[in-house]
Amino acid sequence: MKLIYRILVRLSIALLVLLAIWGVLFYLAVIDEVNDEVDDSLEDYSELLITRALAGETLPDHSDGSNNYYFLSKVTPAYANTQNHIRYSDEMIYIKEKKETEPARILRTIFKDKQQQYYELTVSVPTIEKQDLQEAIWNWMLLLYITLLLLILIINTWIYYQSMRPLFVLLKWMDQYTIGKTRTPPDLQTKITEFQKLNDAAVRVVDRNQTIYEQQKQFIGNVSHELQTPLAICQNRLEMLAENENLNEEQLTEISKIQQTLSYLIRLNKSLLFLFRIENGQYQDPCQICLNDLIRTQLEDYQEIFRYKNIEVEWNPQNNLTVCMNEILATALISNLLKNAFVHNVSSGKIHIETTDSHLIICNTGRHEALDSGRLFKRFYQGKTAGEGSTGLGLSIAESICKLYHLQLRYEYNGMHCFHIE
Repeated sequence: MKLIYRILVRLSIALLVLLAIWGVLFYLAVIDEVNDEVDDSLEDYSELLITRALAGETLPDHSDGSNNYYFLSKVTPAYANTQNHIRYSDEMIYIKEKKETEPARILRTIFKDKQQQYYELTVSVPTIEKQDLQEAIWNWMLLLYITLLLLILIINTWIYYQSMRPLFVLLKWMDQYTIGKTRTPPDLQTKITEFQKLNDAAVRVVDRNQTIYEQQKQFIGNVSHELQTPLAICQNRLEMLAENENLNEEQLTEISKIQQTLSYLIRLNKSLLFLFRIENGQYQDPCQICLNDLIRTQLEDYQEIFRYKNIEVEWNPQNNLTVCMNEILATALISNLLKNAFVHNVSSGKIHIETTDSHLIICNTGRHEALDSGRLFKRFYQGKTAGEGSTGLGLSIAESICKLYHLQLRYEYNGMHCFHIE
């Protein structure tokens, strides 16, 4: 997940919680203020009625025309002593004039006159429909939340991208950087200290890696060159020694074994150097390569080798498979997979090749069980059917080439051992 998305999600959740809490508190504050104003009105009306009742004056009608109602009734001392003398409540009352039931705020007051007779005065005044108020508050809260959230997210996104622009420039430069190629350090054009320090650190790391890479390349190149020369000399001397007529059969056999070992070392040296160059991106200049043409050429070259084991090759080219990669590496990829299909095959076996516009499949007969896919592409893994002189690097080289060009190389067993490139 990108950083901006994580920030926006967390910001949205935080705003939702904060606005929800604020909405509840706002609703309670509004209801409390409404009740306080209504209660003051009820108290004034109640005091007026009680004063008139105690003074013996005539009380007004139960309805004064302003939707205010009152009821005065005698109560027993026992009832008066068990109730609070001032009680507020919200109830539904029936208004005769309107012939409908409406919510009202009610005040019940207990008092006694000079004759110690207890009375209960009930005063009511219609009030707002709290459910309607609640719905209105939540509707406006929802509208406010959506509006604020969108505005805050838009503003934060704009500020984020404006503030992080130097970081994006640096990331793009590092993403496009290829070791072995000289690139000008990015010009961040920023006064932010953290980005300046990050840029300096990235440039130092790249320079250090470049230096190490050049040292390793020079070291491996020198080692490879220095090894090839004495190995070639040893091989030539052994060939000259094998031509000596005074050697017996046992001595010639030992010389032949030494020559095989030297040949293996030469191939191993070349394979390791080739693998190192692949993984360090030394093969550049990609171009559009038709793998069908390479397969056709390789099959013609390996025709005699396949005939040695009486291997039947079946190729089903449904479509041309074209990829953008270095021609040398494309040739090495097809060559290593075909060699693997030959080395691990059986006499009178089969090789099946299939190409479409999106994948290549090379299958071969062999052992009647699946190979260890966890170790198959590791260096020097040869399995139980490795051919004589095999270095165990063929599939590792093929996988490195595929990784370099973001191709997927996988193995599966379905009666034949199949390698898929997608």
